[in-house]
Amino acid sequence: MRLLVIAAILSAGALLSGTAYAQEALAKSSGCLNCHNVDATKKMGPGFKEIAAKYKGQADAEGKLVTALTQGKGHPAVKVSEADAKSLVKYVLAQ
Repeated sequence: MRLLVIAAILSAGALLSGTAYAQEALAKSSGCLNCHNVDATKKMGPGFKEIAAKYKGQADAEGKLVTALTQGKGHPAVKVSEADAKSLVKYVLAQ
């Protein structure tokens, strides 16, 4: 039984790290990392961790950021699907 629990935990960890890697790859291919760093240091724009801290606890943060990315309101418009924009925003807010 213990071995089964350990295997489940390791599998979940591998799955989650693969998802984070895919989202970081999406951020890179979408051009996000041209202006932003993942950590809190500022490049041209604020780091993802700084953005996450700014929007922490705001229920409407995801919607605001998706709108900013897709419609160019307060941020240059990004040419990604709305689903990819939501995925990117979730990744940034999870930092």
